[in-house]
Amino acid sequence: MKDYIVRATAGDGQIRAFAATTGNLVEEARKRHDTSPVATAALGRLLTAGAMMGGMMKNETDVLTLQIKGDGPLGGITVTADAKGDVKGYVDHPEAMMPPKNGKLDVGGAVGIGLLNVIKDMGLKEPYVGQTILQTSEIAEDLTYYFATSEQVPSSVGLGVLMNKDNTVHCAGGFIVQVMPFISDEVLDKLEENIKKISSVTSMLDNGHTPEQMLEQVLDGLNVEFADTMDTQFKCNCSHERIEKAIISIGKKDIQEMIDDGKEVEVKCHFCNTAYTFSVEELKQILKQAKR
Repeated sequence: MKDYIVRATAGDGQIRAFAATTGNLVEEARKRHDTSPVATAALGRLLTAGAMMGGMMKNETDVLTLQIKGDGPLGGITVTADAKGDVKGYVDHPEAMMPPKNGKLDVGGAVGIGLLNVIKDMGLKEPYVGQTILQTSEIAEDLTYYFATSEQVPSSVGLGVLMNKDNTVHCAGGFIVQVMPFISDEVLDKLEENIKKISSVTSMLDNGHTPEQMLEQVLDGLNVEFADTMDTQFKCNCSHERIEKAIISIGKKDIQEMIDDGKEVEVKCHFCNTAYTFSVEELKQILKQAKR
């Protein structure tokens, strides 16, 4: 199944909802960063949430960053998404392992206690920054809490990544359901009843559910209307030129030290692990552009 996000409304506009299938992009992230199973699950959940939350933004130039900073073995997780379905991300310690908990990958233990930052750069003078304390460190519940406290939008977030025996990604995806301020008690009660009844995201995906079918289950009996779909993918906008600018920014002293070493320098992009090589001659040209 290709990766995509579906947008919908329900309850005559009293609910808005998003669902996604992201198995390919999570597998792409796993391959690029060589993540352990628990790191794949944690990064995959945050990438899935980022893709859907990016799709909520209004303008093509808007950029969303989700950062989890925990005291667990994974360290931090960073994901960046845009409004076009492109998403990228990395884990500080992709090799980190954790023993399973109740037969499942222990994402909460691997993340640990910490904070969730949501940064939205919408072209204004200052980006919007929301910060909440991690509630369970399982990521979906933490985002549910974030929406309720920082954006005052009662929401339900479900995220899941299921691994194959060979540690590749079997399926991944999720949903975000949000209620409008004018929602009636009747519609809200029905939604809450549905959410209690649904199985996990991974079991729905494993049973072959599409994003539309996931939302039909979550919004059962609430007159779902699908608005549109959008492809989503793991995509990084790094380039030789962008990395060159990053080297310029470190300053003349450090660039001169690299030149004095007399060896070519390899710089890797955090987000996609692509390696860029700069020869001593190139470093000399970069030195001329450095201001300090």
